[in-house]
Amino acid sequence: MQSIHANNYPIHFNENAYEALNNHLKENKYSNLFIVVDTDTNEYCLPKFLPLLETDLTIEIVEFESGEINKNIETCIEIWKVLTELGADRKTLIINLGGGVVTDLGGFVASTFKRGVDFIHIPTTLLSMVDASVGGKNGVDLGNLKNQIGVINVPKMVLIDTQYLETLSQSEMRSGLAEMLKHGLIYDAAYWEKFLDLKAIDFADLDELIYRSVEIKNEIVMQDPTEKHIRKALNFGHTLGHAIESYFLENKNKKTLLHGEAIAIGMILESYISLHKNLLTKEEYSQIKSAIKSIYDDVIIEENDIEPILELLIHDKKNEYGLIQFALIEGIGKIKINQSVENELILQSFQDYKS
Repeated sequence: MQSIHANNYPIHFNENAYEALNNHLKENKYSNLFIVVDTDTNEYCLPKFLPLLETDLTIEIVEFESGEINKNIETCIEIWKVLTELGADRKTLIINLGGGVVTDLGGFVASTFKRGVDFIHIPTTLLSMVDASVGGKNGVDLGNLKNQIGVINVPKMVLIDTQYLETLSQSEMRSGLAEMLKHGLIYDAAYWEKFLDLKAIDFADLDELIYRSVEIKNEIVMQDPTEKHIRKALNFGHTLGHAIESYFLENKNKKTLLHGEAIAIGMILESYISLHKNLLTKEEYSQIKSAIKSIYDDVIIEENDIEPILELLIHDKKNEYGLIQFALIEGIGKIKINQSVENELILQSFQDYKS
């Protein structure tokens, strides 16, 4: 697979990935190497990765507990302390080996330690391959509020090795699939149509599907690296999806949702809103709702859940001047950003989801 060239960094795939990494290590005079992992990737991915490294650098492994609940500034502080104690300096390289939590948090740690050291992302989940590791966004949650603290700063490279997907559960694979569905809905109708019958997909072709998804996200980000305009398209399904994810994360009576599970709900809700703002046809909306519900289990959202979910919308990062801004789809494969939506229509979308 050919490498994809992003804004000032390459994205390498499979057989090319480790050759590119080892060449980078030879060509740059790093003082030492830190590999950031969570407990899952330490167990399942690190043993595969380490033998592929060709370097005489001192290697230190920095591990933190898995889970979105640990994607916070407290974890960063602990890692900054470890880096300091083990002699990290301005010429240190940090490799983030893991899913979206690891790449988001590890990129933020690297971007801020000593005002920034080089880092490389090696995503190990489908979600992080097609979304989190691409585009230069790094950050952590503030309490239950997603990605409130962070920076846009690009890695030296991203390495995508799809063999790591063999370690994932079906639920984690479905979580990543949500972002691939989104890429089709906002940008490429033909790509969306590939997912209408999952049974017909030959998952030997998964590499090509991942490649196209990365390509779509990169094409959008290249046009608008700092999310002033078209990059907001990538937030389709995320305005309500993030609020739902945050609410279920903080509520002890709810089962925590995976990111993609929440975004799948958000895409149905925001497609309903698109329909009622005359951006989608009934046929298109029916196709979207049917396809997504065929992949993801229904999540029970009670009447008394909706108001606190809506209250979380005020913290959405796209908001401007106190107004909630949605990215909606204008037909399948097209996007319309900076759309304001009245509360009544949002409430109707929840009722429709539950119907």
